Order: sequence, then structure tokens, then C-alpha cells
Amino acid sequence: MDDREGSFVAVRRISQGLERGSVYNSSSEGVPGSAAWLGRGLSCVCAQRRDSDTHSTFDLTPAQEESLQSLQNRIDVAYDSTIPLHQEALRDLWKLAFPEEELHGLISEQWKEMGWQGKDPSTDFRGGGFISLENLLYFARNFQKSFQDLLRKQVGDRSVWEYPFAVAGINLTFMLIQMLDLEAVKPRTVVGATFLKFLSENESAFDLLYCIAFKLMDQQWLSMRASYMEFNTVMKSTRRQLERELMLDDIMHLEDLPSYALLSQ
Repeated sequence: MDDREGSFVAVRRISQGLERGSVYNSSSEGVPGSAAWLGRGLSCVCAQRRDSDTHSTFDLTPAQEESLQSLQNRIDVAYDSTIPLHQEALRDLWKLAFPEEELHGLISEQWKEMGWQGKDPSTDFRGGGFISLENLLYFARNFQKSFQDLLRKQVGDRSVWEYPFAVAGINLTFMLIQMLDLEAVKPRTVVGATFLKFLSENESAFDLLYCIAFKLMDQQWLSMRASYMEFNTVMKSTRRQLERELMLDDIMHLEDLPSYALLSQ
């Protein structure tokens, strides 16, 4: 596959619900310095580090070092469809997403209803790893109304061709890891250092920021009246807005971020 191209299954809105579309190709270039594509998924948004960001690092307190290491351990876990814990987590996600519908199997056409590209969700986890599934589970358990609104596209004047919910979620996990520079030994950006202060006080800070980012991304999608070809542009806009909010002077907790108010439990 060319680094600049990829594909995903778009979701077409119809009056009675969601209809699966054909596979659409996008030739939009990824952000410079990006990994370009997550498997066959939507283009990831991983901005190239500026030269000014590489000249300094931020010292961490012991608590921050411990919390960063713990989060990095989570990030390092790949999704493995042979591990019972991972299988059960995927089943739990289905139950939370569609409590009224029985899942026929971990490999099933039903998964397309959630916005996976095919009948086997495990093939979409290449870029995000197991933590991207944990992020979706946290969202579903803690902000059920917002989760359902985004899953079923129930809020706003929606596009004819919508972004696939689950694959978009994996892209958001990957974007946050890059934005916060979480794979570095020490943060090399002010945004990354600021986030670690929140993480040392709340071990679920990454999951919470993910929920905020997902809802913010959908708001950006609606305000830009975007369709599937603009997904990468929407993700870049979401990233910039998150970075701005994290840098506000009066933010003591993630719940103080202006976009947190978008979430509904």
C-alpha cells in the first residue's frame, strides 16, 4: 500500500438507521511525520515534532515517573485474539454498545454495526493496541449517553457518509499517544509534561482525556459539516483544540477543560 493512501468502510446515514457503504479510498496525505495509516484504517494524525521540541525535556517527580511507566506498559500491550482476557473485553464492549442484541461470535458481520472495517475487529487493533479497546470500554462505562450518541450518530445534522465509530476510536487513541509524546522516557513538550501532572493524580487520566477527545472530535465534525474525506482535517483540528485547552492557565484537573462539558453520562 502507498504510504499516502488507505481505505475505510464509510457509514451511510438513512432515515431508519445506519447502512453499510462500500470501501472508499482516500488519497489525502497524512500529516508530515505520521505513520500515515493504521492498518487499513483512517489516516492517523501524528504531527511531526518541531525542532524546538527536541532540545529540552521536562524533569518528572517520582509519582509522575511511576504513572508514566504504568501508562507506557499499557500502551505496549498488543491486542491478542488468543488471550481470554482480550476476548472477554471485546465481548464486554459489544454488550455495552448493543445490550439488546446478542453477539453471534468474536468474528461476525455484526461488528460492522459498530464501525469496524470487517467481521473480525482484531484486525483493526494494529495501530492502537489493547489500550484502544480499554479506552472504548471506559467511554462506554463512564459516559454511556455520549458513547451511545456517537455510536448511533444521534446528535446533530449528520453527514450522508459518516466516520466509522470504532475505527475512529482507534485513531483517537493513537493520536493522543503521539500528541502527549507518551513513548518518550521524559516528556519533550509542554503539553506532554502538563498531562503527566494530571496522570499522577488520576490513573484514568488518559482514558478520560480520550472520552473528551472523542466527543470534541464529533463536535468538530459537525461544526465543519465534514464527510469521510475530511476526517484527517477534523482530527488535526481536534488535536489543536485539545492542546490549546491543556495549556490554559486555570486548568487544575481534566474536568476543568472546556470540552469536558460536552460529555454526558
